[in-house]
Parts: sequence; structure tokens; C-alpha cells
Amino acid sequence: MMAAMDIGEVAEKSGLPASTLRYYEEKGLIRSIGRNGLRRLFPSGVMDRIAFISLGRHAGFSLDEIGAMFAENGSLTIDRDQLQAKANELDTRIKKLTAMRDGLRHAADCAAPSHLECPKFQRLMRVAVRNPVRKTFAER
Repeated sequence: MMAAMDIGEVAEKSGLPASTLRYYEEKGLIRSIGRNGLRRLFPSGVMDRIAFISLGRHAGFSLDEIGAMFAENGSLTIDRDQLQAKANELDTRIKKLTAMRDGLRHAADCAAPSHLECPKFQRLMRVAVRNPVRKTFAER
């Protein structure tokens, strides 16, 4: 078993800044086990939790949703229906992104004198207007 790691080691191994780790701790997603001077110490198992959090974020779960997947004792309690719902959301998003990709490729190769004269590009713009881009967390 590995010894406890300080926040700098966890940051280095996870690729996350210390500020993110402190935020995860504040949200209850990870727990420190003490301090070495001013530096938080984490159990070696924190890397598994961080990997799970990362996987959840990549799948589109919010930090609150991810936090709800951890039981009080730290074990995972994942709702399979919630996973199915998220998978369905991803399917919908993939379909939209695939259509957007195909439209952009068509526009790049289209022989129309102007993109605005291309019927397929016009459809792409109409779809874009009906589905406005929402700001990502980083843009807020």
C-alpha cells in the first residue's frame, strides 16, 4: 500500500491543479486525511476517486451528480437508470455533432459560389439558430 500523498503529489499525478483538488474536497468528492505542515495529505486511493470523477465529467455528469454516486462510506452507488439516461443523452448529442460535421464537410467542398447559396449550408444555419450554443463552465 502506498503512503499518503500530499496535495502537490496528487496534483502532479492527476494533472489537476491544487485549486481543483481543494474544490473537490470542499464539495465532498475527495477527503484529506491530515496535513504535513500546510499541505493537505490524501490517501493513495484518492487517485481512483479522481479517475472516477474525471470519467463522470467526460460522460457529462455534474460534480453534484458524481458526488451523489458516493455512499457515506466512500463506496460507489451508481444508479444504472441514471447511466442509461446519460448514455441516451450522449447518443442524441453524437447524432447532432455528426450532422454538424457532415454539414461542415459539405460546406467545405460545396461548389456553390457562396456558402449562403448552398441549400445544405442554409439548413445547417437554420438548425444552429434553433439550437443556440450554451456557454461551457469554462466560458462563464
